[in-house]
Amino acid sequence: MPLYLQRSFAANYRMVTLIPVVFGAGKWLANLPTGYLHSRFGSSLMICGLLLIACIDAASVLTSSYGVFLALRAMGGVGWAMFATVATTAVVDVPAARRRGRAVSLLLMSETSGLLLGSAAGGWLYQDVGVASPFLFEAACMVVAAIAVARWARLPADGTTSPRSHPPRSLGTVLRMPAVLLMGVTSALLTAIQTGLLVFLFPLYLLQRGGVSPEVVGFLVGLGVLGRLLALGLGGSASDRWGRARVLTTGLLTYAVFLGSVAFLTHPVALGLWSFTIGAAAGFVAAIPTALTSDQVPRPLQGVAVGWLRTMSDSGQIAGPLVMGALADAVDLSASFLLGAALLTAAAGACWRSANALSAALATDGRKS
Repeated sequence: MPLYLQRSFAANYRMVTLIPVVFGAGKWLANLPTGYLHSRFGSSLMICGLLLIACIDAASVLTSSYGVFLALRAMGGVGWAMFATVATTAVVDVPAARRRGRAVSLLLMSETSGLLLGSAAGGWLYQDVGVASPFLFEAACMVVAAIAVARWARLPADGTTSPRSHPPRSLGTVLRMPAVLLMGVTSALLTAIQTGLLVFLFPLYLLQRGGVSPEVVGFLVGLGVLGRLLALGLGGSASDRWGRARVLTTGLLTYAVFLGSVAFLTHPVALGLWSFTIGAAAGFVAAIPTALTSDQVPRPLQGVAVGWLRTMSDSGQIAGPLVMGALADAVDLSASFLLGAALLTAAAGACWRSANALSAALATDGRKS
């Protein structure tokens, strides 16, 4: 995408960085409405989202206006929200809640694997086939995915997913359920750290403090992606077995320790080990907020709950780079890592207190019964 923008629009850095911002804004606007509409339209929303992305990709290579291209990418974010919100809701709707963490982990592992493969394939297509070929390739993939969803997705055939009488009140109902609001904030925090620190600032830290070459920076960042991919399944399965609140609290504290200690490292070998470990810690906790929220929310409201979680995550994607970048400019690059560690520690404490409160409430209800 950055190479295409430079070649087609002579884009500067500001123009390039606006693309993920408007894409994230499109997702942010569409997540919650998709959650409300899920109970009425089901997997049809997923198919429409995939086809919308395909149309956006095809239209993107036909425009010569940067403003139109920017608007198209925002619409692409809407399409992605339509797909991802429904797909996540379908994944958490498993017969046995004890397998929910593993199911969410498998979805995130698929997304991460697709990111790795797509990045490699996109570079090859851009260089050897043509500058527009990555967009057309993605459009073709979206059409294939839409056909697959239409063929195999389970459509609601009974009346269990009929819309509620007062849908505007559904979000309030969801937020009053135990731990749902906290899981939304935790999701936003995890995404803010992922985008604001690990994607944007950590490569600069490796370059400036580690004194490594750009090639080594790419390798070390790749270790973090590998660690995330390997740990995604472990976190979801562990939460199914030992309890989501306990595993999430432990994972957040571990994540905080390794993230904060980056500020005291400069040796490339240590930074490589820490990159892998930080990626693993981030992957370990990534699926748990969605699984824990789905445990608390009844099936008719799960679409709204997932839409809320994804909206909070996209809020973190937008705010994270702004806050962390401003702190690094105002204080020091290391300060952003220390702030991230402090926020993760605070989130771990809040999760632990919430788990204790929920356990006490359940014990009280048990004694009353």
